[in-house]
Amino acid sequence: MDNTMRKNEKGLEFTRVFDAPRAKVWEAWTTPEMVKKWWGPKDFTAPHIEIDLREGGKYLYCMHGVVVPGGEAHDFWSAGIFREVKAPEKIVVTDYFSDEKGNPVTPAYYGMGSDVPYETTVETMLEEMGNKTKFTLRYPDTSRFDEQDLKDMDMGWNQSLDKLAEALK
Repeated sequence: MDNTMRKNEKGLEFTRVFDAPRAKVWEAWTTPEMVKKWWGPKDFTAPHIEIDLREGGKYLYCMHGVVVPGGEAHDFWSAGIFREVKAPEKIVVTDYFSDEKGNPVTPAYYGMGSDVPYETTVETMLEEMGNKTKFTLRYPDTSRFDEQDLKDMDMGWNQSLDKLAEALK
């Protein structure tokens, strides 16, 4: 099943059905060595992943790749705080750009415009469907995302979730 991105009263949602049991998808989403296999768009790597999976715990991810074709590869760090962890069905986190130590930085630090939100909330839900898993990722507040942001998010999440589907095989 292809990714579906839709904007509705709940915010911006991405959904996909993975051909894997929920426990396996949960592990791929919450285990650093597994996340390294799929985090980031096509041709990006994830050289550093830290996850303190508990309410109040922090995560720190590094994506490495080229944003502009023919450009130079860079590290892009993001971090956040786990606000809700309900294994194996739901995670709610804050998400923000950071430096390599997890300190918040503005989106401008990575060359992004002032319209990009400084911090967002991201909800991830996993629903059992027999031996498959319905995955939903939601951004409840989309007020600061413009049309280009939405296109970039759609492309980035499609490619990341394609990589996750491969890692689950």
